[in-house]
Amino acid sequence: MHTITRRRAFIGIMSLALLASACGSDSSSATTTAGGATATTAADGSSDLSATLNASGATFPKTFYEEAIAGFTEANTGVTINYAGGGSGKGRQDLADQIVDFAGTDGTIKDADLPGFKGGDVLYFPTVVAPITVSYNLGVDGLQLSPATIAKIFQREITNWNDAAIAAENPEATLPDQAITVVHRSDSSGTTGNFTKFLDKSVGPDNGGIWKLGTDSTVEWSADTQAGDGNGGVADVVASTKGAIGYVDLADATDAGLKFAAIQNKAGKFVEATLEGASSAAAGAEIKDNLTYSAIWAEGDASYPITAQTWIIAYAKQTDAAKADALKAFIKYVLTDGQTLAPTVDYAPLPADLATKAIAQLDSLVVG
Repeated sequence: MHTITRRRAFIGIMSLALLASACGSDSSSATTTAGGATATTAADGSSDLSATLNASGATFPKTFYEEAIAGFTEANTGVTINYAGGGSGKGRQDLADQIVDFAGTDGTIKDADLPGFKGGDVLYFPTVVAPITVSYNLGVDGLQLSPATIAKIFQREITNWNDAAIAAENPEATLPDQAITVVHRSDSSGTTGNFTKFLDKSVGPDNGGIWKLGTDSTVEWSADTQAGDGNGGVADVVASTKGAIGYVDLADATDAGLKFAAIQNKAGKFVEATLEGASSAAAGAEIKDNLTYSAIWAEGDASYPITAQTWIIAYAKQTDAAKADALKAFIKYVLTDGQTLAPTVDYAPLPADLATKAIAQLDSLVVG
C-alpha cells in the first residue's frame, strides 16, 4: 500500500454559518474567516465569546482537534482552547475529577465508573471517524493481513516476518527472515480499546478463540513487546525499529511516513486504510440514543474493519456561563465547518444524520 500525503491546506468553501444561530443576537453580526470559521461579533466589533477551555484525552483525534481549534479560535479571538492529549483514559478521568472542561475519548464510560463523574450526567458528541492502521517497518510493500494473523502476531505466537501464515496471505511478497517487534500503547488508550475490540469481534472467544487478551483501554501485552506514548509515540517506535509493527491512527501513520497493511474485513475482502473505507464502516453503524456507536468490524465489502469513532464528552450541566457558551460554539463548529476540515488531516466526516443529531443535542448542554 502506498502512504498518503497529508493535505494541510484549508478547503476554500463557503462557511455553513451555523455558529451564528448558536451565539448571535440582534446587535451582533457574523464574519467568516479564510479557514471557514464563523465568528459572532457584537456591534462594536468585539467577539461575544470570551473563555479559556482546557481539555485532555484521546490522541487518535488530536490532529483533527488541533486543526478545528485553530480554525475556531481564528474567528473567535476571545476564546483559548488547550487540548493536552494523554489518552482516552486520562481524558475520562480528568473530566470525572472536573480538572478539564471537556475531554476526548474513543471509548465509552464504563457503567461502574459513572458514579465517579463529579459533575453529573455526561453528554457524548461524536466528531469524526478514521482508520486505525496496522503499520509496519519492513522493506516490503502492500502487505495483506487477516485478523487471525494479526492476533497471533500481537500475542507473540508469530514472531518472524517470513512465518508461513504471513506468507500464505502474501504469496507475491518476498518476506525477509526478520524478527517481529510488536509495538503498543503505554497509556490508557481508546485506540487500544478499538484495536482489541476488532480482534475480539473477529477472532475472539465467540469467533474461533484465537484472540485471548480481551478488549480494554489497557491489556496485558507480552513482556517482550515495546510501548509508545500516544499514537504519535507508537508511530515513532515503529518508524525507528526495523521489523516493527504497531496500531496507529491514519493521521499519525501518515505523518511518520509509515507503510500499513490492507486488512481482511468481515466480508472477507482485504481493504486498505482509507477515509472511504472508514465512511463505509460508519454509515451502517447502529446509533444509540446517547449517540454512542461502534464502527469496528462493520458489514460491507468496502468497509475498513478497524474504523474507530471518537467523541467529545462534557457535562450536561455547566457551572460557568461564559465557558458553556464557548464550549457549545466550539462543538457546533466541529460538527459543521469543522467537518469540512476533517479530510484535509486524514479523518472522515460523520454521516450527515449523526452530525444533525449531535447538533440537536447541544440544547441539552445548559448552565445549571
